Amino acid sequence: MNSKAVMSASPAAAGPVNSPANVLFASLIGTTIEFFDFYIYATAAVLVFPKLFFPSSDATAATLQSLATFAIAFFARPVGSAIFGHYGDRIGRKATLVAALLTMGISTVVIGLLPTYAAIGTMAPLLLAMCRFGQGLGLGGEWGGAVLLATENAPPGKRAWYGMFPQLGAPIGFFLSGGTFLLLGEVLSEAQFFSYGWRIPFLASALLVIVGLYVRLKITETPEFQKVLDRHERVKVPVMEVFGGHAGALVLGTLIALATFVLFYLMTVFALSWGTSALGYSRREFLLLQLFAVLFFALTIPVSAVLADRHGRRLALIVATVGIAVFGLSMSALFVAGNVAAVMLFLAVGLGLMGLTYGPLGTMLSEMFPPAVRYTGASLTFNIGGILGASLAPYAATWLATHYGLGHVGYYLAASAVLTLAALLLAGRPARQPA
Repeated sequence: MNSKAVMSASPAAAGPVNSPANVLFASLIGTTIEFFDFYIYATAAVLVFPKLFFPSSDATAATLQSLATFAIAFFARPVGSAIFGHYGDRIGRKATLVAALLTMGISTVVIGLLPTYAAIGTMAPLLLAMCRFGQGLGLGGEWGGAVLLATENAPPGKRAWYGMFPQLGAPIGFFLSGGTFLLLGEVLSEAQFFSYGWRIPFLASALLVIVGLYVRLKITETPEFQKVLDRHERVKVPVMEVFGGHAGALVLGTLIALATFVLFYLMTVFALSWGTSALGYSRREFLLLQLFAVLFFALTIPVSAVLADRHGRRLALIVATVGIAVFGLSMSALFVAGNVAAVMLFLAVGLGLMGLTYGPLGTMLSEMFPPAVRYTGASLTFNIGGILGASLAPYAATWLATHYGLGHVGYYLAASAVLTLAALLLAGRPARQPA
């Protein structure tokens, strides 16, 4: 394609430049929707699916099987990263973000329509697993594109601040999903909830997707990707370029994301499962505690972004990671039965640390790759980190807590933090952007 064709096809050349408000809202609304969809599955995997989609003869086995389907999405996410990353680095950020949002949204709505084990037997968990794979596929393409939409439109000195807006979608999406299940529990009886109520959040996500698509379709291409087009710097197969030319950044970025994933899914999925079973808290009580603690997650994300712009992404992440390691060693002392104050402190501190590590993470990972393969590279590091850190975290933590006690779950978290800390020390400063 010649330069004239490129320029004539360019939204940036033909139309207005994205305003900061449009950019930040488009990056925030998309990840909010994506994480809402993702979290309603996580909540249902603990509260609903073990009873409705798996044989009920062994409650523990049903829970573990349900958590195994939860893990499927994390294995789908790198596939989504490669597919959507290819088009994001070849065609553009905007069109790819729209496709990723549709993939996630359709998969989520279909889950709300699935027949249960009582109706179709073993086909029910198989169909559930397929939809969960679709969710992971969409989220694998969504996150990286949303981060690039924000950071590649950022003014000098505010890259981490812009990059934290898509990260805010995580606590907002979690708050909306937890609040929805909590509300359903208040207005429906137990029988009504398990009969049809659990389907409502999955079906309602269709409305959120429509809003997200409307916002996404109004934005134009990012300036940095437009430069890639103008300079004819697009690579033919971005994923091959990432593995061949940026393998070191890929490995270090994956390990940098590791502790973030382990921490979050221990504080949400595992904590909800263990708290409402082994520790005896009611579903309503524990969801309220989690929703309160998510406020600390949301509040510490902008704090971490300010620190990252002032002192560097790497230093901000190192401090947060050391905090995660120390927190892991205190888990068994705080996460106990019959002490609501201790559990509240446990969740608030854990999710507060989550905000401190999650806020600068997207900016850090995106800066480890050049613009021509940035969508693919950042998405792959984040989502391979999800496989290692999150896919099996609820399952592994449940097994460890059952066989060895909660202390070993804390050791598991601390060990992941040590690996992340080592990667941060080896990575040094990103070479292509100011720290």
